[in-house]
Amino acid sequence: MKHSIQLRVGPAVFRVGSAWASPVEALRRLYRDYPDASGEVADFTVRLQPAKPWRRHFRPSIFIAGDHWLADAAPMALAHGLLAAEMGMNLQMALGWRRHLLLHAATVEKDGRAIILSGESGSGKSTLAAMLGEHGWRLMGDEFALVDLVDGTLAPFPRLVSLKNAAIEAVRTVAGEDRLGPLMAATPKGDIRHLIPRSEHVVAMDIPAKPVLLLFPRFGAEGEARPVGEAECFVRLTQASTNYVALGEAGFRALTSLVSSVPAVGIDYASGAEGMAMVEALWAETQEMAF
Repeated sequence: MKHSIQLRVGPAVFRVGSAWASPVEALRRLYRDYPDASGEVADFTVRLQPAKPWRRHFRPSIFIAGDHWLADAAPMALAHGLLAAEMGMNLQMALGWRRHLLLHAATVEKDGRAIILSGESGSGKSTLAAMLGEHGWRLMGDEFALVDLVDGTLAPFPRLVSLKNAAIEAVRTVAGEDRLGPLMAATPKGDIRHLIPRSEHVVAMDIPAKPVLLLFPRFGAEGEARPVGEAECFVRLTQASTNYVALGEAGFRALTSLVSSVPAVGIDYASGAEGMAMVEALWAETQEMAF
């Protein structure tokens, strides 16, 4: 690839190559506070290449390839090149990572203890985690929770946070304009901007934490919290994991240990403020139970 950058996020190192300069320039700007990984061995390679040779210059169209890729994936417009790069890194982790149990979830930490927020796209977990990260919590990750296969601790993976539609303005008012990436309008998921995690969260991305609470958030409903049983929690997290089946017995043991030792709660909330208040209240209850 003509243009390239190497990035380390938590335990994973990515090499991203592109036929165009703009996606790499955007990554270089938004990941400027991350460690220099230029001399490290990459775990994964992402390639942003033209869907057809002539589409490099005429109506530029990006096809995402790499060590692991989907042959039938739809190409993306060059204007969404940053999104293509982020999606490419997500795809490498989802299909190729075997050192941890991967859960599609956000994670936040305080005092060495962490909360896992799992839910389908649109559930509000990314926005809620981003807001908590601006209010005294360490943002450990937005896209994946990395569960250690032996001791069950969480490894940080603080990538850029993907904010969609109304969430963009909600987070911008708290985090500030300088921590947001460019606006990518009219993507398949609507308008998207990426939030750069706070610098202190990036510095701490090698410090693991113990999970003490599992939350299944749902934005846009009347405020309510309900306990989630171990069986339901187990099923929901197998569906949220991209490598549970590939890990075999190690994945089963890690997930069984997680759901049997960590209380789980489903929360519905109508606003970001209400969601944060519910998380803080549940956190306080968890802290009381620990002593």
